Amino acid sequence: MSAPIFSSQPVACDDPGVYRTLLESTKAIPWRIDWATMRFTYIGPQIEELLGWSPSSWIAVTDWAERIHEEDRQKTVDFCVAQSQQGVDHEADYRALTRDGEEVWIRDVVHVVRRADGSVDSLVGFMFDITARKQAEDKILQLQRELEVLSYRDSLTGVANRRMFDTLYPVEWAKARAGGEPLSLLVIDIDYFKQYNDHYGHVQGDECLRRVAAVLDAGAARTRDLCARFGGEEFVLLLPATDEEAARNIAERCRKLLAQKELPHARSGVGRLVTVSIGVGTIVPGAGDDPEVFLDRIDRRLYQAKSAGRDRVCDVEA
Repeated sequence: MSAPIFSSQPVACDDPGVYRTLLESTKAIPWRIDWATMRFTYIGPQIEELLGWSPSSWIAVTDWAERIHEEDRQKTVDFCVAQSQQGVDHEADYRALTRDGEEVWIRDVVHVVRRADGSVDSLVGFMFDITARKQAEDKILQLQRELEVLSYRDSLTGVANRRMFDTLYPVEWAKARAGGEPLSLLVIDIDYFKQYNDHYGHVQGDECLRRVAAVLDAGAARTRDLCARFGGEEFVLLLPATDEEAARNIAERCRKLLAQKELPHARSGVGRLVTVSIGVGTIVPGAGDDPEVFLDRIDRRLYQAKSAGRDRVCDVEA
């Protein structure tokens, strides 16, 4: 009976050329550094295809360091040296520079080889091209950031949404309380918006909301000011470090900017253009003040403005 073609027993191979052939046929790039001299004793020929630098140009550790992107260089070198000195195997991700000045993301997997007495003899490792993986990770992070932005933005009008206001309002309240600064709120409602929708239709109603939102957003022009859609046809302006007079001026400016747009409203009870009613309030928050109570107070002032005939600003209690 003939011997089997395949055997489950391992076959010994003492030919180092075989191992080198195996190493150099993979995409992983093997290398070795002598610890005492800090010089490369070997680097796989794959390095030239990846980075454009010939194997013979990888002489000392300084050659490796100089071919790391300057933004990654110091932290990568410091980390690898510290880990190697401690005899700890480690991995490092960094951007390497090609001979043409392009960037390639590298993952260096490093193994510390010790002598019998425990001292470091050499470093051996593999370089892997992880550029595609990094690009995919960056794309995912970008999408996550875009989704986060969208989650805080009203999809119809493009201004911030109620979630954004609910997030920033307590933050600005705490800042105002800690710094003893005034905090102002404007709560704004489009007058006779139901009648507008009934007459012009919901498509035109959506366009009206977008145009009013753009006007209000322009009225809240400073960096920390926030214009948010509160719900339906209601908006809110959050105005940090804004006193009573400045808040009133911003409210009136919003009304005037909207009037300049001359948006027709054939079914309005206060004229023939789109108008808004605004409740205004200012507070320097104290220990006993509650942000929700203050918001309710401004909301009541909005309804006082509406009860008084609309198309006006109310900044005092009835």
